[in-house]
Amino acid sequence: MYLTKEVKAEIFKKHGGEEKNTGSTEGQIALFTHRINHLTGHLKKNHKDYNTERSLVRLVGKRRSLLDYLKKKDIVKYRELIKELKIRK
Repeated sequence: MYLTKEVKAEIFKKHGGEEKNTGSTEGQIALFTHRINHLTGHLKKNHKDYNTERSLVRLVGKRRSLLDYLKKKDIVKYRELIKELKIRK
C-alpha cells in the first residue's frame, strides 16, 4: 500500500499542524496531492485504466474546491501551500 498510516500521519503533521488534525484544509490538500501524484504515476504505466482515471479527475476536483475555499479564507496560507506542494493554477 502506498499510503500507510505513518505516511498519512507525517503529511498531516507537516501541513495540518499535528497528526490528529486530519480535518485541516491544508492537510487535506496535501493528502489529495500525494494521492494525485501516485495515481498519475499509475496512469502513465496503465493508460487504459479508466476507473483510475475517473477517480483521479474526481480527486482533482475535490482538491480544487478545497484550494478555492482556502484562497477565499486565507490568501497567504494558500500561496504558501501552492508554492510548497508545487501545484499550478
